[in-house]
Parts: sequence; structure tokens; C-alpha cells
Amino acid sequence: MSVRNIVPWGPRNAVPATSENAQHPVMSLQREMNRLFDDVFRGFDTGFPTLFGSDAVRATWPRLEVTDDDKEVRIVAELPGMDKKDVELLLDDGVLTIRGEKRSENEDAKRQFSERYYGKFERRVQLGYDIDEDNIRANYKDGLLEVVLPKNQDTQSRVKRITLDE
Repeated sequence: MSVRNIVPWGPRNAVPATSENAQHPVMSLQREMNRLFDDVFRGFDTGFPTLFGSDAVRATWPRLEVTDDDKEVRIVAELPGMDKKDVELLLDDGVLTIRGEKRSENEDAKRQFSERYYGKFERRVQLGYDIDEDNIRANYKDGLLEVVLPKNQDTQSRVKRITLDE
């Protein structure tokens, strides 16, 4: 077998990925390697560590935006294409947990290619403050989940400065 039978391109004649060679074994391997590297390195720009394979998506999905000021912590999560009934919020020991499941609308047998994420997810956010649990607000609209967690003002006033010994 000649190398030209294995590799669909060469130094003199570059062959673009067309429908004729899209199923070629080397082109398929290249696509899978690109996908693998995309999955591995996806979380480096966000500051969150990622894992291999589909766990890489779970480690950083849904994407979050956290705002912290003197009175409250505000968390906004992107959950496009999900219903409110598919999302669950829990607050336990200073950790907010956002979990749910995004279901596929199409039959898997018909799908040729997809970069969309489906399945169960869970994100945990360590708050670092005592939260006034009676006044927590949550709103879900147009694929954005917004959770406002007011800080407990009583515990904030109990801050004690500690002096350092020489």
C-alpha cells in the first residue's frame, strides 16, 4: 500500500475536506484529534480546570457570572434552551448548587454532527458569606438564570480585627 493511499494530501496537491474525502480515515482522525484538543483546552481561558472528554464540558457548563458587593452576591448562569422545571437550586452550608438536565430535541440516530451539550449538569459555587436565606431571589428568563443572595448583615457586623504579635 502506498502512502498516497493513506494520506489524502501531499506537498504538491493539497486536498481540502470535501464530501468525497470527508469519510477518509486520516481526515476522520484529524477531526477527532481537533475535537480532543478543543475539549482539553476549552477551560483554560475561564480559569476553571477541565477534565478529558465530555467531563470537560460538565466542568465548565453552565457558564457563570458572579458579582459580589457589600450587600449581596449575584450569580447569573447561561442555560439556553432549558425549561424552568429542569433546573434545581440548592443552598447548603455556604455552597450554592445549580443542577439540572438538558434534553435533546432530536433522535440520536438522525444526528450527523453536534457540538451542543446534552445531559445532566451540576455547578457548585462556594459563597464565602453567611446568606440571609429568607430573602434569596431567583429568576429565570430567556435562558438566563439569575440568583441574588443577600448577605446576612448581622454576621458582617461581627468582623473582628486581629492584631499581629511582633
